[in-house]
Amino acid sequence: MSKILVTGGAGYVGSHTVYALIEKGYEVVVFDNLSMGHTTAVHPQAQFVQGDLLNPADLQQLFQAHSFQGIFHFASHTMVGESTEKPWLYLRDNAVASSNLLEAAIQHGVDRFILSSTSNLFDRPERIPISEKEAVVPGSPYGESKAIIERQLHWMNQLYGLRYCCLRYFNASGAHASGQIGEDHTPETHLIPLVLQVALGQRPHITIFGDDYPTPDGSCIRDYVHVNDLALAHLLAFEALAERPVLAYNLGNGAGYSVKEVIATAEEVTGQKITAVVGPRRMGDPAELVADSQAITTELGWQPQFSSLTNIVQTAWNWHRTHPQGYGGE
Repeated sequence: MSKILVTGGAGYVGSHTVYALIEKGYEVVVFDNLSMGHTTAVHPQAQFVQGDLLNPADLQQLFQAHSFQGIFHFASHTMVGESTEKPWLYLRDNAVASSNLLEAAIQHGVDRFILSSTSNLFDRPERIPISEKEAVVPGSPYGESKAIIERQLHWMNQLYGLRYCCLRYFNASGAHASGQIGEDHTPETHLIPLVLQVALGQRPHITIFGDDYPTPDGSCIRDYVHVNDLALAHLLAFEALAERPVLAYNLGNGAGYSVKEVIATAEEVTGQKITAVVGPRRMGDPAELVADSQAITTELGWQPQFSSLTNIVQTAWNWHRTHPQGYGGE
Protein backbone atom coordinates (compact mmCIF):
# COMPACT_ATOMS: atom_id res chain seq x y z
CA MET A 1 0.00 0.00 0.00
CA SER A 2 1.39 3.42 -0.98
CA LYS A 3 1.89 5.89 1.83
CA ILE A 4 1.05 9.50 1.00
CA LEU A 5 2.01 12.66 2.88
CA VAL A 6 -0.65 15.39 2.83
CA THR A 7 0.57 18.74 4.12
CA GLY A 8 -2.31 20.94 5.24
CA GLY A 9 -4.45 17.83 5.43
CA ALA A 10 -6.45 19.28 8.33
CA GLY A 11 -7.55 22.21 6.15
CA TYR A 12 -10.45 22.55 3.76
CA VAL A 13 -9.33 21.10 0.43
CA GLY A 14 -6.63 19.00 2.09
CA SER A 15 -9.04 17.18 4.40
CA HIS A 16 -11.39 16.33 1.54
CA THR A 17 -8.48 14.98 -0.47
CA VAL A 18 -7.41 12.84 2.49
CA TYR A 19 -10.90 11.30 2.53
CA ALA A 20 -10.63 10.57 -1.19
CA LEU A 21 -7.18 9.01 -0.81
CA ILE A 22 -8.30 6.72 1.99
CA GLU A 23 -11.40 5.70 0.04
CA LYS A 24 -9.01 4.64 -2.75
CA GLY A 25 -6.97 2.50 -0.38
CA TYR A 26 -3.99 4.76 0.24
CA GLU A 27 -2.29 5.05 3.62
CA VAL A 28 -2.17 8.72 4.59
CA VAL A 29 -0.11 10.82 6.99
CA VAL A 30 -1.43 14.35 7.59
CA PHE A 31 1.12 17.01 8.52
CA ASP A 32 -0.37 20.31 9.68
CA ASN A 33 0.51 23.14 12.07
CA LEU A 34 -3.23 23.79 12.71
CA SER A 35 -2.90 27.51 12.01
CA MET A 36 -5.89 27.12 9.69
CA GLY A 37 -6.78 23.44 10.00
CA HIS A 38 -8.84 21.41 12.47
CA THR A 39 -7.97 18.04 13.97
CA THR A 40 -11.62 16.99 13.76
CA ALA A 41 -11.42 17.41 9.97
CA VAL A 42 -8.76 14.69 9.73
CA HIS A 43 -10.04 11.29 8.60
CA PRO A 44 -9.96 8.85 11.54
CA GLN A 45 -7.90 6.37 9.51
CA ALA A 46 -5.21 8.95 8.71
CA GLN A 47 -2.23 9.43 10.98
CA PHE A 48 -1.95 13.01 12.18
CA VAL A 49 1.39 14.69 12.87
CA GLN A 50 1.44 18.26 14.13
CA GLY A 51 4.41 20.20 12.83
CA ASP A 52 5.54 23.22 10.85
CA LEU A 53 7.11 23.23 7.40
CA LEU A 54 9.14 26.26 8.45
CA ASN A 55 10.89 24.08 11.03
CA PRO A 56 13.33 21.69 9.27
CA ALA A 57 13.64 19.62 12.46
CA ASP A 58 9.91 18.78 12.28
CA LEU A 59 10.37 17.60 8.71
CA GLN A 60 13.46 15.59 9.54
CA GLN A 61 11.57 13.75 12.26
CA LEU A 62 8.61 13.17 9.93
CA PHE A 63 10.67 11.71 7.08
CA GLN A 64 12.73 9.56 9.43
CA ALA A 65 9.53 7.98 10.75
CA HIS A 66 7.84 7.38 7.37
CA SER A 67 8.69 6.41 3.81
CA PHE A 68 6.43 8.29 1.37
CA GLN A 69 5.65 7.40 -2.23
CA GLY A 70 4.09 10.80 -2.88
CA ILE A 71 3.29 14.21 -1.43
CA PHE A 72 0.14 16.32 -1.77
CA HIS A 73 1.05 19.86 -0.76
CA PHE A 74 -1.83 22.04 0.48
CA ALA A 75 -0.23 23.81 3.46
CA SER A 76 -0.10 27.51 2.63
CA HIS A 77 -1.30 30.98 3.44
CA THR A 78 -4.09 31.36 0.89
CA MET A 79 -5.87 34.73 1.18
CA VAL A 80 -5.36 37.12 -1.74
CA GLY A 81 -6.36 40.22 0.22
CA GLU A 82 -4.14 39.37 3.17
CA SER A 83 -1.21 38.82 0.84
CA THR A 84 -1.32 42.48 -0.22
CA GLU A 85 -1.23 43.57 3.43
CA LYS A 86 1.25 40.99 4.73
CA PRO A 87 3.29 40.05 1.66
CA TRP A 88 6.11 38.33 3.55
CA LEU A 89 3.75 35.67 4.88
CA TYR A 90 3.44 34.69 1.23
CA LEU A 91 6.61 35.68 -0.61
CA ARG A 92 8.77 34.38 2.23
CA ASP A 93 6.85 31.84 4.33
CA ASN A 94 4.98 30.04 1.53
CA ALA A 95 8.14 29.83 -0.55
CA VAL A 96 10.45 28.77 2.28
CA ALA A 97 7.99 26.19 3.61
CA SER A 98 7.76 24.57 0.19
CA SER A 99 11.52 24.74 -0.28
CA ASN A 100 12.04 22.94 3.04
CA LEU A 101 9.49 20.29 2.05
CA LEU A 102 11.05 19.73 -1.35
CA GLU A 103 14.53 19.42 0.13
CA ALA A 104 13.31 16.75 2.53
CA ALA A 105 11.42 14.98 -0.27
CA ILE A 106 14.51 14.85 -2.51
CA GLN A 107 16.73 13.69 0.34
CA HIS A 108 14.37 10.81 1.10
CA GLY A 109 13.65 9.67 -2.45
CA VAL A 110 10.03 10.80 -2.90
CA ASP A 111 9.33 10.76 -6.63
CA ARG A 112 5.82 12.23 -7.04
CA PHE A 113 4.54 15.62 -5.87
CA ILE A 114 1.13 17.30 -6.30
CA LEU A 115 0.93 21.05 -5.71
CA SER A 116 -2.34 22.75 -4.85
CA SER A 117 -1.68 25.91 -6.86
CA THR A 118 -4.00 28.75 -7.86
CA SER A 119 -5.62 30.43 -10.84
CA ASN A 120 -4.44 33.69 -9.28
CA LEU A 121 -1.38 32.99 -11.42
CA PHE A 122 -3.35 34.61 -14.25
CA ASP A 123 -4.11 38.27 -13.60
CA ARG A 124 -6.51 39.75 -16.17
CA PRO A 125 -6.03 37.03 -18.79
CA GLU A 126 -6.50 37.66 -22.48
CA ARG A 127 -9.14 34.94 -22.84
CA ILE A 128 -11.95 33.59 -20.65
CA PRO A 129 -12.16 30.70 -19.76
CA ILE A 130 -8.48 30.68 -18.77
CA SER A 131 -6.41 27.90 -20.33
CA GLU A 132 -2.99 26.59 -19.40
CA LYS A 133 -1.57 28.55 -22.35
CA GLU A 134 -2.18 31.91 -20.65
CA ALA A 135 0.93 33.80 -19.58
CA VAL A 136 1.71 33.46 -15.89
CA VAL A 137 1.33 36.97 -14.49
CA PRO A 138 0.35 36.62 -10.81
CA GLY A 139 -2.37 38.90 -9.48
CA SER A 140 -1.11 39.17 -5.90
CA PRO A 141 1.75 38.18 -3.61
CA TYR A 142 -0.28 35.00 -2.96
CA GLY A 143 -0.30 34.17 -6.67
CA GLU A 144 3.37 35.11 -6.89
CA SER A 145 4.23 32.69 -4.07
CA LYS A 146 2.58 29.83 -5.96
CA ALA A 147 4.46 30.81 -9.13
CA ILE A 148 7.71 30.64 -7.14
CA ILE A 149 6.80 27.16 -5.91
CA GLU A 150 5.95 26.02 -9.44
CA ARG A 151 9.42 27.16 -10.53
CA GLN A 152 10.98 25.29 -7.61
CA LEU A 153 9.23 22.17 -8.84
CA HIS A 154 10.54 22.75 -12.36
CA TRP A 155 14.11 22.68 -11.08
CA MET A 156 13.51 19.68 -8.83
CA ASN A 157 12.36 17.84 -11.94
CA GLN A 158 15.31 19.03 -14.00
CA LEU A 159 17.93 18.29 -11.34
CA TYR A 160 16.51 15.26 -9.53
CA GLY A 161 13.76 13.81 -11.71
CA LEU A 162 10.92 14.67 -9.33
CA ARG A 163 7.59 14.07 -11.07
CA TYR A 164 5.07 16.78 -10.31
CA CYS A 165 1.70 18.26 -11.16
CA CYS A 166 0.42 21.79 -10.48
CA LEU A 167 -3.36 22.18 -10.18
CA ARG A 168 -4.66 25.75 -10.56
CA TYR A 169 -8.17 26.70 -9.48
CA PHE A 170 -10.16 29.63 -8.13
CA ASN A 171 -12.90 28.96 -5.59
CA ALA A 172 -13.10 25.61 -3.86
CA SER A 173 -16.66 25.25 -2.61
CA GLY A 174 -19.25 22.89 -1.17
CA ALA A 175 -18.73 20.16 1.41
CA HIS A 176 -18.22 16.41 1.54
CA ALA A 177 -21.32 14.54 0.41
CA SER A 178 -21.32 12.61 3.69
CA GLY A 179 -21.70 15.84 5.66
CA GLN A 180 -18.82 14.83 7.92
CA ILE A 181 -16.43 17.60 6.88
CA GLY A 182 -16.85 21.01 5.31
CA GLU A 183 -15.61 24.58 5.12
CA ASP A 184 -14.62 26.47 8.28
CA HIS A 185 -12.31 29.49 8.01
CA THR A 186 -11.54 32.20 10.55
CA PRO A 187 -12.16 34.78 9.31
CA GLU A 188 -14.46 33.56 6.57
CA THR A 189 -13.94 35.35 3.25
CA HIS A 190 -15.57 33.00 0.71
CA LEU A 191 -18.89 33.98 -0.83
CA ILE A 192 -20.94 30.79 -0.44
CA PRO A 193 -20.35 30.29 3.31
CA LEU A 194 -20.88 34.02 3.89
CA VAL A 195 -24.23 33.85 2.07
CA LEU A 196 -25.22 30.80 4.11
CA GLN A 197 -24.35 32.64 7.32
CA VAL A 198 -27.10 35.10 6.38
CA ALA A 199 -29.52 32.19 5.96
CA LEU A 200 -28.49 30.94 9.41
CA GLY A 201 -29.07 34.36 10.97
CA GLN A 202 -25.39 34.77 11.81
CA ARG A 203 -24.99 37.97 9.78
CA PRO A 204 -27.62 40.53 8.72
CA HIS A 205 -26.84 40.68 5.02
CA ILE A 206 -24.39 39.88 2.25
CA THR A 207 -22.67 42.70 0.39
CA ILE A 208 -22.50 42.69 -3.40
CA PHE A 209 -19.40 44.66 -4.30
CA GLY A 210 -20.65 46.40 -7.42
CA ASP A 211 -23.65 45.59 -9.63
CA ASP A 212 -22.64 47.59 -12.71
CA TYR A 213 -20.15 45.20 -14.30
CA PRO A 214 -20.49 44.19 -17.98
CA THR A 215 -22.13 40.86 -17.07
CA PRO A 216 -25.73 39.69 -17.62
CA ASP A 217 -26.89 40.78 -14.13
CA GLY A 218 -24.22 43.37 -13.36
CA SER A 219 -22.46 41.38 -10.63
CA CYS A 220 -19.07 39.68 -10.92
CA ILE A 221 -18.86 36.16 -12.33
CA ARG A 222 -16.57 33.68 -10.61
CA ASP A 223 -15.61 30.02 -10.90
CA TYR A 224 -16.80 27.59 -8.22
CA VAL A 225 -15.50 24.02 -8.17
CA HIS A 226 -16.81 21.46 -5.69
CA VAL A 227 -14.19 20.39 -3.20
CA ASN A 228 -14.88 16.68 -3.81
CA ASP A 229 -14.26 17.22 -7.52
CA LEU A 230 -11.00 18.98 -6.70
CA ALA A 231 -9.97 16.02 -4.56
CA LEU A 232 -10.69 13.69 -7.48
CA ALA A 233 -8.53 15.82 -9.78
CA HIS A 234 -5.63 15.57 -7.32
CA LEU A 235 -5.89 11.77 -7.26
CA LEU A 236 -6.09 11.49 -11.05
CA ALA A 237 -3.04 13.71 -11.40
CA PHE A 238 -1.06 11.64 -8.90
CA GLU A 239 -1.84 8.43 -10.75
CA ALA A 240 -1.01 10.04 -14.11
CA LEU A 241 2.48 10.94 -12.87
CA ALA A 242 3.35 7.26 -13.03
CA GLU A 243 3.46 7.71 -16.82
CA ARG A 244 4.12 11.42 -17.34
CA PRO A 245 6.81 13.40 -15.49
CA VAL A 246 5.35 16.93 -15.52
CA LEU A 247 1.72 18.07 -15.57
CA ALA A 248 -0.13 21.35 -15.04
CA TYR A 249 -3.89 21.79 -15.24
CA ASN A 250 -6.43 24.53 -14.70
CA LEU A 251 -9.60 23.41 -12.94
CA GLY A 252 -12.96 25.09 -13.37
CA ASN A 253 -16.62 24.58 -14.10
CA GLY A 254 -16.31 26.18 -17.53
CA ALA A 255 -19.08 28.75 -17.18
CA GLY A 256 -18.93 30.52 -13.85
CA TYR A 257 -21.71 31.99 -11.73
CA SER A 258 -22.48 35.57 -10.75
CA VAL A 259 -22.74 36.82 -7.18
CA LYS A 260 -26.47 37.34 -7.66
CA GLU A 261 -26.86 33.79 -9.01
CA VAL A 262 -25.14 32.41 -5.91
CA ILE A 263 -27.50 34.38 -3.66
CA ALA A 264 -30.60 33.28 -5.59
CA THR A 265 -29.49 29.63 -5.53
CA ALA A 266 -28.84 29.82 -1.80
CA GLU A 267 -32.37 31.16 -1.28
CA GLU A 268 -33.79 28.22 -3.22
CA VAL A 269 -31.70 25.65 -1.35
CA THR A 270 -32.21 27.04 2.15
CA GLY A 271 -35.77 28.32 1.80
CA GLN A 272 -34.62 31.53 3.48
CA LYS A 273 -34.70 35.12 2.27
CA ILE A 274 -31.12 36.36 1.99
CA THR A 275 -30.80 40.10 2.28
CA ALA A 276 -28.25 41.59 -0.10
CA VAL A 277 -26.83 45.11 0.00
CA VAL A 278 -25.02 46.64 -2.96
CA GLY A 279 -21.71 48.25 -2.05
CA PRO A 280 -18.99 49.94 -4.10
CA ARG A 281 -16.71 47.95 -6.35
CA ARG A 282 -13.56 46.54 -4.78
CA MET A 283 -10.33 47.73 -6.33
CA GLY A 284 -8.88 45.18 -8.74
CA ASP A 285 -12.01 43.02 -9.09
CA PRO A 286 -12.34 41.92 -12.75
CA ALA A 287 -15.83 41.32 -14.12
CA GLU A 288 -15.27 37.63 -14.88
CA LEU A 289 -12.79 34.94 -13.88
CA VAL A 290 -13.38 31.37 -15.03
CA ALA A 291 -10.86 28.57 -15.62
CA ASP A 292 -10.87 26.17 -18.57
CA SER A 293 -10.62 22.52 -17.48
CA GLN A 294 -10.78 20.98 -20.96
CA ALA A 295 -7.19 19.70 -20.80
CA ILE A 296 -7.58 17.60 -17.64
CA THR A 297 -10.99 16.40 -18.81
CA THR A 298 -9.55 15.20 -22.12
CA GLU A 299 -6.21 13.86 -20.90
CA LEU A 300 -7.08 12.37 -17.49
CA GLY A 301 -10.82 11.80 -17.81
CA TRP A 302 -11.74 14.16 -14.98
CA GLN A 303 -15.54 14.28 -14.74
CA PRO A 304 -16.87 16.53 -11.97
CA GLN A 305 -19.76 15.00 -10.08
CA PHE A 306 -21.01 18.22 -8.43
CA SER A 307 -20.73 20.71 -11.26
CA SER A 308 -24.08 22.49 -10.84
CA LEU A 309 -24.32 25.47 -8.52
CA THR A 310 -27.34 23.89 -6.82
CA ASN A 311 -25.33 20.79 -5.92
CA ILE A 312 -22.45 22.90 -4.65
CA VAL A 313 -24.66 25.08 -2.45
CA GLN A 314 -26.75 22.12 -1.25
CA THR A 315 -23.73 20.21 0.09
CA ALA A 316 -22.40 23.40 1.68
CA TRP A 317 -25.78 24.02 3.31
CA ASN A 318 -25.93 20.45 4.61
CA TRP A 319 -22.62 21.08 6.38
CA HIS A 320 -23.28 24.61 7.69
CA ARG A 321 -26.80 23.78 8.85
CA THR A 322 -25.55 20.86 10.96
CA HIS A 323 -22.31 22.63 12.01
CA PRO A 324 -23.39 26.26 12.54
CA GLN A 325 -20.21 26.92 14.56
CA GLY A 326 -18.03 24.91 12.18
CA TYR A 327 -15.61 22.56 13.85
CA GLY A 328 -15.71 24.76 16.93
CA GLY A 329 -19.12 23.33 17.76
CA GLU A 330 -17.78 19.80 18.03
